[in-house]
Amino acid sequence: MAIFQFEESTKIGTVFSVDTSTLIVKVEQLEKLRKLQVNHLIAIKSSKAGQHLIGIINRITRKVSDDENPVSDDLGLTNFLLTENILKVNLIGTLIDKHGEKENLFKRTLDTVPEIEANCFPIDGENITKFMRTISSKENYDIPLSLGKYSIDENAEAYLDGDKLFQRHAVIVGSTGSGKSWCVAKLVEQIAKLPMANSILFDIHGEYSGTDFKADGIQHFKIANPSDLGKTGNLENNVLMLPYWLLTYEEMLAMLLDRSDSNAPNQAMVFSKTVFNEKIKYLESIGDTEFKHSITIDSPIPYKLEDVLDEIKRLDTTDKQPGAKAGTTKAGPFVGKLTRFIQRLEAKKQDKRLGFLFQVTKDELEIDWMNKLCNSLMQGSKHNTQKSGIKVIDFSEVPSDVLPLVIGLVARIVFTVQQWTANDKRHPICLLCDEAHLYIPERTSQDSATELGLKNFERIAKEGRKYGVSLTVISQRPAEVNRTVLSQCNNFISLRLSNAEDQSVIKRLLPDNLSGLTDVLPILDIGEALVVGDSSLLPTRILIDEPTIKPQSATIDFWKEWSNEKAEQDIPSAVIGLRKQSK
Repeated sequence: MAIFQFEESTKIGTVFSVDTSTLIVKVEQLEKLRKLQVNHLIAIKSSKAGQHLIGIINRITRKVSDDENPVSDDLGLTNFLLTENILKVNLIGTLIDKHGEKENLFKRTLDTVPEIEANCFPIDGENITKFMRTISSKENYDIPLSLGKYSIDENAEAYLDGDKLFQRHAVIVGSTGSGKSWCVAKLVEQIAKLPMANSILFDIHGEYSGTDFKADGIQHFKIANPSDLGKTGNLENNVLMLPYWLLTYEEMLAMLLDRSDSNAPNQAMVFSKTVFNEKIKYLESIGDTEFKHSITIDSPIPYKLEDVLDEIKRLDTTDKQPGAKAGTTKAGPFVGKLTRFIQRLEAKKQDKRLGFLFQVTKDELEIDWMNKLCNSLMQGSKHNTQKSGIKVIDFSEVPSDVLPLVIGLVARIVFTVQQWTANDKRHPICLLCDEAHLYIPERTSQDSATELGLKNFERIAKEGRKYGVSLTVISQRPAEVNRTVLSQCNNFISLRLSNAEDQSVIKRLLPDNLSGLTDVLPILDIGEALVVGDSSLLPTRILIDEPTIKPQSATIDFWKEWSNEKAEQDIPSAVIGLRKQSK
């Protein structure tokens, strides 16, 4: 049965003019005009039977009386229209009463445009509730995805299409204090309930790693800090080492090589040959017969960095080769040319801040260690040893200068493992990238390590859909997030954005007929979001429900705390943590 049964008496007006996706509606009665609001929905009778076109009110203009002058020469309409009460309406889709066996189907396409003088009706009261329930994607899933309620009708649950949200990548943005972390928590909370959930949350500030952010289906990891170095069984204790041998040749050089050094080409060549030889030696030492004849310099095969360092030192100091005369020797071709490279390598190796990369134990030098790492991070809830589909990785103690490279390394491992997985065994995974502007930056004047990390995310954004890898970009500064990555995202959940530059980024990413929706971004309430994209049939405002798991991101009440005589501080413990580089 059709959800819309409009009576003639409820008509607000008729179509006055039609553009490709824009209407001008003439409203005869001023009382009806007063009840309408910008961004509310109206239904327009289609030229096809059993169909209504759905539009969003973009502008409301009252006609000018005889003793008034227009406030402007151009309101986007001709001056002639100032003699009528008019609405400017953007068409967003078609509601079909019956399509095959389906009833009340909403499509985001316009098969027809309305005829001149077509009747227009407001969608309000019970009609808005019925319509919102119709466009929600609840019936497609056993466990539907909902972030909250619709702002225009708090009786209707705001369901999103979970498939389309993650298939086409998503963006969650909002100024600080707008409720962005709660929105992420609400999303994570629902993913965790799925029987084969599979997502990784990059937690940059540790706000999703607190005691209040614990629930069934959520597992917490942290990157090893100096106090974890030298210990065995770190992975079993949810402490992640990311050993140097996981890095590609280019990533290692980005950390170690000074491109301005005149000997840089020699240093790169020697390092490449030595590392490759050490990987072959390692495979020989464990009696391998599977990989030895097929690996490349980038193959993630363990090797001992100490042995690489010893060989490079030998080439730099004591290497000899036959001289011009028989029985004589001379210094090797690289003597004295590798000194600065050795110094940089030793400095990185001894830096405890980078211990999770360079100070590995015998655990991380086992050939099957990478299998264990990938199983821990990439297995779905049912197969995971802790039955956890959400893996939160705390990067808060990783030095900022290597943060893009390290997160890019994790993202690259996930992507390449998915790429090499057989199609019938490939299980989709989502990367939730909190504070994305820190490691997926727009600025192009980056060092080579940051550039390599960024390229990994750009590749995932472009190609990840084919291999079941989804990105959810989360940031308070969309203007500082890489444009290539944002351009591949087809779903936008935007909470309040105060900055005009950030607003313009979101506006440019939306279709022209929806760009006017961004005018509400600076006036959204805390916890209210504008949702636009493939996951939501209708661009709409949603009131985010409070999550049961809470991130440590609550805004501190300065005045109340300053007024609290019993407030406590513990600066000595903070100083100790600063010195130990661990919390």
